[in-house]
Amino acid sequence: MRHTSLWGVAVATATVGLFAGTVNAVAAGSADTESAAGYAPGLVAAMERDLGLSAAEAVDRLAVQETLSATQQSLETSLGASYAGAWLEGADALHVAVTDAAEAATVRAAGATPVTVDHSLAALDSWTADLDDALAASDVTSYRVDVQTNEIVVDVVEGATADVEKAVAEAGVPASAVSLRETTERPRTFANVIGGEAYYINGSARCSVGFAVTGGFVSAGHCGTVGSSTSEPSGTFEVSSFPGNDYSYVSVSSDTPVGVVDDYNGGTVSVAGSSPAAVGATVCRSGSTTGWHCGTIQALNATVNYAEGSVSGLIQTNVCAEPGDSGGSLLAGNQAQGMTSGGSGNCSSGGQTFFQPVGEALSAAGVSLLTN
Repeated sequence: MRHTSLWGVAVATATVGLFAGTVNAVAAGSADTESAAGYAPGLVAAMERDLGLSAAEAVDRLAVQETLSATQQSLETSLGASYAGAWLEGADALHVAVTDAAEAATVRAAGATPVTVDHSLAALDSWTADLDDALAASDVTSYRVDVQTNEIVVDVVEGATADVEKAVAEAGVPASAVSLRETTERPRTFANVIGGEAYYINGSARCSVGFAVTGGFVSAGHCGTVGSSTSEPSGTFEVSSFPGNDYSYVSVSSDTPVGVVDDYNGGTVSVAGSSPAAVGATVCRSGSTTGWHCGTIQALNATVNYAEGSVSGLIQTNVCAEPGDSGGSLLAGNQAQGMTSGGSGNCSSGGQTFFQPVGEALSAAGVSLLTN
C-alpha cells in the first residue's frame, strides 16, 4: 500500500499531451435517467462504469444514501456517549454501533441495525489523539478508527510491529483497542502533472480545484504555501495547512467561482451542500488527471504519515486517483465531502485515496461553500 499526495510538477505543454491519453470514456447512455433524478450527466455514468450498476440502480443508491445519511446523523446526536460509529453494508443496510445494549431499540426504531461494541467513537477518537505523537514514527504509514471492527487500525512497515506495540503501550492506550497491520508501501507526494481542469502554482506546479467558495476556492494544502500565486484561475493562497491538515484556500480576483464540479463528460455537477456521508457510502471523485471515478468510504478520521509529515482527520476511500488529481473534489451525490490529499495505486489497477474534509477547510478559511 503506497500512499501519495496527488499533485505534480511539469510544464503545461507536457501535461496537455499526457492528459489527452487519460480522458475517461464514460458511457453516455444514462443522461435521461440522471436528468430525471436531478443528477448531472456523467455522475451516474461514472458509477455505472466503476461500480457495475445500471443507471437506475445508481440513482436509487444515491437517493437511499441521502436518506440513510440523515438517519445516521440523527442517531449520532440522540445516542450521545453510547454512539460508536456507523457504516453501510450493501447499498441500503445502515449499521450503527453502540456501547449500551439498551440503546439497540433506539437504533432499530430508526430503521438501522444495532451492533453492540466495547468502545465508543468518542473514546476511540480520544485514544487516536493520544497516539499522534507515538505514531508519528517513520515506521507507521497511516492510522485511523475502523468503526466496523471498533478499533484503531495502524498500518506499519514490515518488521516494525514490536516497536509500535511498545509505543502504543507507553501512550496508555488499551491494546484491545488497537490493531496493527503490516504493509510494504509508504506514503509520498505525487510529482507529476497532467492537463485538464486545473490551476497552476507559481507558474509550474499544478493541482486540481476542489470546491468554489466565497471569494475563491478550496484545494489541498500541499499544493502551495501562503502567498503563492496561481494561474488559470488567477489567485493567491491565503490559507494553507500541510502537514497536520491538507487544505488550502485560494482567493481569486478576475475569475468567478461557481458552485459546480466538472464531470469530465461535457457537463457539471451542481453542489447542493456538504452533509457528511457515512462509512460505506458511495462517493465519486473529480480530478484533472483521471476525471470521474467512484468507490466507497472505508473510514473517517484517518491519519496518514506522508514523507512530509502526518495528516489527520482524513476520509479514507477505495476510489482511485493519479498524479495531478490532488485537491480535486469528492462528492456523495451532490454533497461536497472533501478534497483529494493522497493515496496509492492508480485508476488502471485500482487504488486507495484519502481526502481532506471540506468542512474543516471552510472553517479555517472563514468562507462558505458556493451551492448551485
